[in-house]
Amino acid sequence: MHLQGINHLCFSVSDLNRSISFYEQVFGAKLLVRGRKLAYFDLNGLWIALNEEPDIPRNEINESYTHIAFTICEEDFEEAEARLSNLNVNVLPGRKRDERDMRSIYFCDPDGHKFEFHTGKLHDRLKYYRNEMKHMTFYE
Repeated sequence: MHLQGINHLCFSVSDLNRSISFYEQVFGAKLLVRGRKLAYFDLNGLWIALNEEPDIPRNEINESYTHIAFTICEEDFEEAEARLSNLNVNVLPGRKRDERDMRSIYFCDPDGHKFEFHTGKLHDRLKYYRNEMKHMTFYE
């Protein structure tokens, strides 16, 4: 089997209307279809699905560093911060990082799913780690 890429991202949400607004306003995702308990978006060719499940527990998600990161340009960083602030999005305190690791904004959707807007690329991170993290083993 050969994986061809990510097919879609699906998020369990407690309030479909609230989440539709969030994904449209924060990410600029285009709503493609809406059902009684689901919505599908196009985000620059990425299929995002929302599935309304109002009765499941959501507390444990706050303890995890698990997140989905999207690349933004360095020039757009301040605009992204202002946009999230203007939309009253829950912006999280980021981890302390070296400037060579580039810049990030961590935030949550209304149900606590974590996202990141990051100005770096994988090669930036590996270059930084190669120079500073001598305990790491690189395989390329």
